Amino acid sequence: MLAFVNTVPYVSYMTSTTRPRLTAEDWLMAGFRALACSGPAALKAEPLARDLGTTKGSFYWHFKDLPDYLTRLIRLWEERAFDGVIALLDPAATPRARLEQLCFLAVGFHDDSYGGAVLEPALRAWALASPEVAHAVARMDTRRIAYLASLCRDACIANPDAPEALYALIVGLEALDVKDAHRSMRLLLTAL
Repeated sequence: MLAFVNTVPYVSYMTSTTRPRLTAEDWLMAGFRALACSGPAALKAEPLARDLGTTKGSFYWHFKDLPDYLTRLIRLWEERAFDGVIALLDPAATPRARLEQLCFLAVGFHDDSYGGAVLEPALRAWALASPEVAHAVARMDTRRIAYLASLCRDACIANPDAPEALYALIVGLEALDVKDAHRSMRLLLTAL
């Protein structure tokens, strides 16, 4: 005869103490944090799993392999770092106000769950050694400068160098981790 001793309490214990399953986005966000803290060498299944308190099996449940993971990581960065920021702008604001909102958002973004203020400089450093990342950064630079140019046109800013100057200041302030980046941005915006 088969006996089921302690089956219900064991099942109850197992379901009450297990952690929720990690999503692909959990892994990607962990990758952004790892990249920001330790560079691209940290973008491997085992150290990420260790940081998330899980196994590599969870990684391979969501991603075919490491190149698939890295491709999706870059794709998510491109979506969040452009579309996500643009979505925060007030569509009812004047063109000049939207330009200023964008510039201040760009220099004030510090979401630690997403890698914090050092994520973009870490991506740019990674791009020096990875052609795929370099292409993604170049695409993002082109897209951002074009958007800044459209905002400058809409705001009647006549200087054709203004979009690139604003973008160079944004990138430079991120790279230097300037503590009062808003003051520096205000100085340039006032001069336009």
